[in-house]
Amino acid sequence: MGDRPSTVADMVMLADPSFWPGRRVLLTGHTGFKGGWLAIRLAQLGAEVTGLALAPSTTPDLFSLARIADGLTHRECDVRDRAGVADLVRAARPEIVLHLAAQPLVRASYADPLATFATNVMGTAHLLDACRDSAGLRVIVVVTTDKVYRNLEHPYPYRESDALGGHDPYSASKASAEIVTASYRDSYLAGAGIAVATARAGNVIGGGDWSDDRLLPDAVRHWQAGAVLDVRRPDAVRPWQHVLEAVHAYLQLAEALWQQPALAGAYNFGPETGDAASVRTVVDLARAAYGRGEARFGAVEPGPHEAGWLSLEIARARAALGIVPRWTLEEAVRRTMVWYRDLHDGADARALCEADIAAFGAAR
Repeated sequence: MGDRPSTVADMVMLADPSFWPGRRVLLTGHTGFKGGWLAIRLAQLGAEVTGLALAPSTTPDLFSLARIADGLTHRECDVRDRAGVADLVRAARPEIVLHLAAQPLVRASYADPLATFATNVMGTAHLLDACRDSAGLRVIVVVTTDKVYRNLEHPYPYRESDALGGHDPYSASKASAEIVTASYRDSYLAGAGIAVATARAGNVIGGGDWSDDRLLPDAVRHWQAGAVLDVRRPDAVRPWQHVLEAVHAYLQLAEALWQQPALAGAYNFGPETGDAASVRTVVDLARAAYGRGEARFGAVEPGPHEAGWLSLEIARARAALGIVPRWTLEEAVRRTMVWYRDLHDGADARALCEADIAAFGAAR
């Protein structure tokens, strides 16, 4: 297995291909959008992956279209099932755990807050508790969200040291998952030699997401049907990034924790500080990349409360891990829309993902 460089200046930009072959990885949420892309990349790197997740929740879904089950041991389990999670952790004998399983949608959390808290808070606790006695486990990365901060609508990027909070149930559940993770790390896992970190990624876009109430999936659904996209909050600002930025950040974080457990803690991952953009800007870029489609801004009720302004400070990830964003917002949106357009025209989903991964690795 490869050794990670010892200084930030020497760190590679991408996951170390010598680190992952044969590495036992437990990946939760592999039937979802980000988890699917991460599973594809881990398969390319030669990791021995056990996936723990529910069945795909959308139609269509990336898990099926990209044949993700072919590259891992697929196990269906609800993270709310404490005993089931414990059994799967014992069977997988992981060296690294990447926890992405979640209820990931703000508006869905308003509709069913108890399920959101049960999945995102207690599901995380069930997994971490099962990891306490997992022999050979060295690293856990818990993926939360950029929305864990107590958002006061101040025009400055949030740092890892800022207060946690959450107006909506989704944000509150993820902030709670941060506290649960820190408690397990400090009370049990660090003493057992397990390095634990949380990853707070910005708004992630990319091909293969068919979730409801997400901007670009909604745009694709409407434009493929010849319908006008009604945009609820055109002036909301978010730290957008391509899914491969997040995927490689999670892998690099896991590698770093393996080599330097003292790096445990919370990390923001997103675009360059100050590069957050409005929903209107992203829609305009998406229309240009897709080649067709109409949008109507602010003509529908905005619905329940969502933060109007959110940006992340990524200095810690840059300084401690050597992680630097590779694709601009324009490139991230273009590749996302081209992915959906090409899939609609008959291209293979797995091949589209692998082509984006290759292009991401070649980017400078």
